[in-house]
Amino acid sequence: MESSSSRRINRVLCIRGANPGKDGCFLEAADNLGKFLAEKHINLVYGGGSFGLMGRVAGSAYLGGVRVLGVIPKPLVVRQIIGQTIGDELRVSNMQDRMVNMMHNADAFITLPGGFGTLEELFQVISWAQLNIHQKPIGILNVNGFFDGLLSFIDYVRERFYFTAARHLIIICATTPSELIDQLQAFVS
Repeated sequence: MESSSSRRINRVLCIRGANPGKDGCFLEAADNLGKFLAEKHINLVYGGGSFGLMGRVAGSAYLGGVRVLGVIPKPLVVRQIIGQTIGDELRVSNMQDRMVNMMHNADAFITLPGGFGTLEELFQVISWAQLNIHQKPIGILNVNGFFDGLLSFIDYVRERFYFTAARHLIIICATTPSELIDQLQAFVS
């Protein structure tokens, strides 16, 4: 197995909600992640729009001077339900094309708190890693313990359905952007 630390993470797909959440610490974490990505010269790929945590990470990264690419399905643009995309915009025909393009344009994945759409995208990235569709590191920024229950559930599933310790392959968890980026950089595929 080759260490991916020999390759630099240039583009991160950030999966997170179009809603700000009910706890201000989520917006603060999104802002800090965007600033940290800019500080480390890591470009951002995201699902487009400017609302909620999506907009906060994208705005902070963009203002910090890195390239921001929003991938958005045309029906969402027409319905104007997620706000104006920050940075460059790639319009695709549907949600599946959106995910394929976002994954193709990223070297690693980071998930912040969010709702069901966030969880859907996280599990799709995990499933595709499990199927060897990609071998990119997947990280969770566990803000204020938001993902504790999910991580426990993942361990529960792993113990009952997998014969190998698959969790290390799919989830890297940290509480700060600095720690998470360091772990993603050190990922061994």
